[in-house]
Amino acid sequence: MPAYNKDDIQRRMHGAVEALKHDLGGLRTGRASTALLDPIQVEVYGANMPLNQVATVSAPEPRMLSVQVWDRSNVTPVEKAIRNAGLGINPITDGQNIRLPIPDLTEERRKELVKLAHQYAEKAKIAVRNVRRDGMDSLKTDEKKKEISEDDHKRLDAEVQKLTDDAVKEIDQIVAAKEKEILQK
Repeated sequence: MPAYNKDDIQRRMHGAVEALKHDLGGLRTGRASTALLDPIQVEVYGANMPLNQVATVSAPEPRMLSVQVWDRSNVTPVEKAIRNAGLGINPITDGQNIRLPIPDLTEERRKELVKLAHQYAEKAKIAVRNVRRDGMDSLKTDEKKKEISEDDHKRLDAEVQKLTDDAVKEIDQIVAAKEKEILQK
């Protein structure tokens, strides 16, 4: 049984790209996005829970997020978690509803967000290259065990490299689109 598995390599590279998309979803652009609050954890019932498990998050207006807290006793912990998330958003509490006006981004903040987007992209590229290395190692192992020929090894090497190039190209495109979204006024 050869150690090399193209489907596994594709799946893992795709996973790195999806993780990047998720990370970038949490970066604030000028518009309200419910993904902005995805990373927030709220301390309720003696445990840390994702915000979306204690409240409904919606974007009723382009520059406003609304957090409808299900249990009245959780309003204060939710508000505290949002304040402490470092998003630069000031929650306005109205009963069990918390409104979050999204302020305009300063030029400096936009540049910081672009830098962060590029850091996320680099992390995704490193993950893709690690998957590539694993694939290349599998091919070496298979050739040593005489499960594939030297020609097959070269052909599959090129296949792994193409998968890597495609994934890196997709990462670059995603980051370029996000950068454009961040920098637009």
